[in-house]
Amino acid sequence: MTEALGSTATPESGRPDEDEVATKKGRRGGKRAKKGPFGRLALFYRQIIAELRKVVWPTRSQLSTYTSVVIVFVLIMIGIVTVIDYGFNNAIKYVFG
Repeated sequence: MTEALGSTATPESGRPDEDEVATKKGRRGGKRAKKGPFGRLALFYRQIIAELRKVVWPTRSQLSTYTSVVIVFVLIMIGIVTVIDYGFNNAIKYVFG
């Protein structure tokens, strides 16, 4: 076992050995290639359900808090845009008469 620079223990190009390539060449496409379109569609929906089960859903109090924060933020932004619009409107009226 040599750990020296330029050792012949591992290929320098970073490519796998020929033995590894020969064993992997036999597999083509994995599970998806063997199933028809309906099988792939069923697999897709099973994966969607599995991902949705991983989601951490908020509690009712968290949801109401998040909703109220969003509503307050939107109302503040509406107020800011209204004030800016009113200011530009008056400025345009002053400039162009």
